Amino acid sequence: MGNLWQFFGLPDPEGGPQPPPRQKPIAEQQPSLEPREQIPEPVLEETQETSHLMTPPSFWTGPVTPDGEPFHDLSSIKKTTKIRPKRALRYVKPDSKYRIYTNMISERVAQGDTVIVDLRPLVHMDSHQQACRRELRTMCERVGVGIFALDSEDKLLMIPGSDVVVERNKHELGITRLLRVE
Repeated sequence: MGNLWQFFGLPDPEGGPQPPPRQKPIAEQQPSLEPREQIPEPVLEETQETSHLMTPPSFWTGPVTPDGEPFHDLSSIKKTTKIRPKRALRYVKPDSKYRIYTNMISERVAQGDTVIVDLRPLVHMDSHQQACRRELRTMCERVGVGIFALDSEDKLLMIPGSDVVVERNKHELGITRLLRVE
């Protein structure tokens, strides 16, 4: 069994043992008594299809191979325009004074952003956690979206954006337009 260098037909740089040269099959070693027929080389006829493949299109500005075909250099760097997403996934946790700004959250949710609210920093403040949950529930009713718990202690909450659908049976998230049957 050969090594990787032999597979590609290259000499082993570590100076390993060279494989023995391949021997020709017995049929090629013995001269045949009957004369062999010469197979002519195939003649490529120039057709409209082959001539069309050889010339690059008129709008082509990139490199061309020696045969005249367009060459797509994948290593060339091209500047592209950055596409700004219309929706986002936002992570919100209470600030240093343990406040959650529901007005800003409601604006983002109305634009279609999904917001994850983390109430875990309020570990020893059960009454404050309950107050934050009530405030978020009121905000969601005002905007017209639901609020979902992502953990069993209701400390990690998800508020989907205005066009985001949460499928409650399969627990899948999606966009309204993708789930509509037309």
